[in-house]
Amino acid sequence: MAWLPVLIKACYFLAALLFILGLKRMSSPRTARGGIVWAGFGMLLAVLATFFLPDMHNRGLIVAAVLIGVAAAWWSGRRVAMTAMPQMVALYNGMGGGAAAAIGAVELIGYARGLGLLHAVPDTSPLRPEAWAVNGLPPALSPTELALGVLGALIGAVSFSGSLIAFAKLQGWLDKRFVFSGQRVVNLLLLAAAVVVGVLLATSHASMPLIALFFALALLFGLMMTLPIGGADMPVVISLYNAFTGLAVAFEGFVLGNEAMIIAGTVVGAAGTLLTQLMAKAMNRSIGNVLFGSFGAAGGEAQAIEGAQKPVDAADAAVMMAYAERVVIVPGYGLAVAQAQHKVWEFAQLLIKRGVKVKFAIHPVAGRMPGHMNVLLAEAGVPYDLIADMDDINPEFPATDVALVIGANDVVNPLAKTDPASPIYGMPILDVGNAKHVIVIKRGKGTGFAGIENALFYADNTRMLYGDGQAAVGELVTSLKEIDA
Repeated sequence: MAWLPVLIKACYFLAALLFILGLKRMSSPRTARGGIVWAGFGMLLAVLATFFLPDMHNRGLIVAAVLIGVAAAWWSGRRVAMTAMPQMVALYNGMGGGAAAAIGAVELIGYARGLGLLHAVPDTSPLRPEAWAVNGLPPALSPTELALGVLGALIGAVSFSGSLIAFAKLQGWLDKRFVFSGQRVVNLLLLAAAVVVGVLLATSHASMPLIALFFALALLFGLMMTLPIGGADMPVVISLYNAFTGLAVAFEGFVLGNEAMIIAGTVVGAAGTLLTQLMAKAMNRSIGNVLFGSFGAAGGEAQAIEGAQKPVDAADAAVMMAYAERVVIVPGYGLAVAQAQHKVWEFAQLLIKRGVKVKFAIHPVAGRMPGHMNVLLAEAGVPYDLIADMDDINPEFPATDVALVIGANDVVNPLAKTDPASPIYGMPILDVGNAKHVIVIKRGKGTGFAGIENALFYADNTRMLYGDGQAAVGELVTSLKEIDA
């Protein structure tokens, strides 16, 4: 069947096209769902085509693994709440990096034994069944393949262990930060040691102890790089490790000669890198700080906050917004925790019926992953033309009668602009404090994920509506309906 390799290549090309088109459609909330479907069909096509490769073996085990993975993903996708979606994304992203690292490990082990593992080998090979063999011993890995295999294994291992720490932090299993004196130096030494060992592996010095040391250093570096990072910076971390995973997959795809892996990994790596840059810009941090710094680290004495938090009841807050001309709603992670997105949209619709101009303001790093708030609002049915990003909405706050903040904290904290000692100093924020009135729905008087007080809550034009997000918005809905009755 001389035509079979050509057909497989064609399927890979079509799959790559679907990946790219799917990613393009994901760039807009209006077409994102269709983009996911397109990319999913591309992956299905690539997997099916791979089963027909002439040198494929153990198809039964592969099918079993695919079925187990699909069942686990289907179950978790339906059971995991939207509040836990960032954890699941971090975990699945880590699995991708781990898979790439495993491919690199197999290649390096085969290279160390002089067999070119994952390539066809003679019948005498102790590592493969006789049914696997074909005539002749293929050449060993080329220097380029070996170098890319080592690089992909390094990046994949870092992404794997780092993503697991990110998952544990988001899940609340680890403290927000783990920092000690000289940590940056230790991290750089670990990275340097892993690179040195990797260079030895890539220059024909491969051995089993050296391979084990290489992966131990890479995994440890991933752990140490992520441990000092605070939860407020997790959107950047998730995006960064997504880029790492894509690059690792692309490099290992080159080693295996698999076009689908090369293209898919390159697309994911490029998209993840661009997203990381955008997220870092939204946090006012450089990529170098993202990679090697302790995110959100600051020194000095914190700026004192004067005044007191002033409570308001739901009835008074509803009256303020009912007779306003412009209302801007700012959602945050607390909205996701309370699952209040549907009630918020119901309240917004009631305001719109009264002639109030309503918009939703989204900070780039609101929530626990990029686009978290957009997904929540889309789930509730909020039209895309009512959702504005930070750069577009900030100039409108001075003309806004009421800014309603629901579950957002650090992304609206004015200390990011006024207090150089603040861990979030320099981070662009939503300027809700410039609105004529601010109403903040908050469960209690605790701090945000960055662990600092929010000066907005003590401002003269701010009123606090305490309570569970969904219950508080429900009271607003009831009060507004009573006004209209």
